[in-house]
Amino acid sequence: MNLVKRNYNNFPSIIDEFLKPDWFGGFQNLQTNIPAVNIKETDTNYSLELAAPGKVKDDFTIEIDHNVLTISSEVKTENEQKDDNGRYTRREFSYAAFRRAFTLPETVNTEDINANYENGVLFVTLPKKQEALPKPKRLIDIL
Repeated sequence: MNLVKRNYNNFPSIIDEFLKPDWFGGFQNLQTNIPAVNIKETDTNYSLELAAPGKVKDDFTIEIDHNVLTISSEVKTENEQKDDNGRYTRREFSYAAFRRAFTLPETVNTEDINANYENGVLFVTLPKKQEALPKPKRLIDIL
């Protein structure tokens, strides 16, 4: 026998309704298979780190269209076990996909973007255009 606790409260707490994740813009439908991203800026480039363990380099598609960087992945796997007569005794398949899009600032040089994947993290380097780089200070300007 299992003990199941049920809450028959038809009038939810106003605090529960206010603090629901959906109140702050759609977190209720947040998918857990969307990888987390870190973005940082240096003087010479932007760095994007996307956590996607268990994948290989060929699983990723990176596209740039009208200053929008899109990173996507789609993986399908299928495992099956058959008996001697060719009938399925067990068949499992899975499908995992995600798509992340980022609007790039005008200062990014889209011709020299570089990406590599190591230790479960996709690293994307977005170099800045020459005119966006900081100007070296001249000695006369300092004095």
